[in-house]
Amino acid sequence: MEEEVYSPDPNEYEISLYVKAGSDGESIGNCPFSQRLFMILWLKGVIFNVTTVDLKRKPADLQDLAPGTNPPFMTFNGEVLVDVNKIEEFLEEKLAPPRYPKLAAKHPESNTAGIDVFAKFSAYIKNPRKEANDALEKALLKSLRRLDEYLQSPLAEEIDENSADDPGVSARSFLDGPDLTLADCNLLPKLHIIKVVAKKYRNFEIPADMTGVWRYLNSAYQREEFTNTCPADREIEFAYLDVAKRIK
Repeated sequence: MEEEVYSPDPNEYEISLYVKAGSDGESIGNCPFSQRLFMILWLKGVIFNVTTVDLKRKPADLQDLAPGTNPPFMTFNGEVLVDVNKIEEFLEEKLAPPRYPKLAAKHPESNTAGIDVFAKFSAYIKNPRKEANDALEKALLKSLRRLDEYLQSPLAEEIDENSADDPGVSARSFLDGPDLTLADCNLLPKLHIIKVVAKKYRNFEIPADMTGVWRYLNSAYQREEFTNTCPADREIEFAYLDVAKRIK
C-alpha cells in the first residue's frame, strides 16, 4: 500500500494580518513588530490579507476579535493570535518545507546580533538632558559597532579551510548569509527606524565607516519584502514627534 504525502493547498489557509495604520488612518504606520510579521508572511510566499488598523478609530468588529489588543495580531484559519514571538514560532512551524521556506537562522549568533541596539537608541532619543546626551550617544555607537563587527566577520561557510590566507571581510547581505531570515525580520525594521529618527531629531548618522551596517541596510532596500512592508519615513518621524525629547 502506497502512502500518499498530502501537501496542503496554499489557498486553504485563511490568514489575515492586522497592522498599525499611519497618521492618515489607512497607510502602514510605524511599528517594527507589525513589519516583522508582514515580512515573515511575505517571505513564506503564502497568500494573506493585510488590514491597517487606525488606533484612534478601532472598528467594533476588531474590538470583538482581539479585545484590548493593539496591532499587530493575526487570524489563522479563524484562530486569533496576538503574541508576536509566538506568532513567529507558529508560522515557522505551520508554514514549513517542502512547500514553504524555512526562515530560522542557521547560526545562533545571528539571532542575538544587534539585540540591544534598539534599547540604546530609545534611551538616547527619549533623553532631554544635555549632560547625559554624549554618554547615551556613545552607548548607541558601541552597540552599533558590535553589530557592524558581526556583519563584517565572515561566517563559517565564507571561510576556505584549505587556504592559509586571512579570510578578510564578509560580503554577505544579511545577518545569517545571502538570504533574509527571522533574525532580519526582527532587526531590520528597528535599524531603519534608528537611521530615520536619529537623523531627524538628533542629526545623528550611522558612521560611514560602519560598512557592515550600511551594506546590511542597503541590501534590505533592494528587497521588496522590506520596502513594501516598511512605513514611509514621514510616518516614522511623525510617530517620534512627541517621543524624541528636545535636548535642554
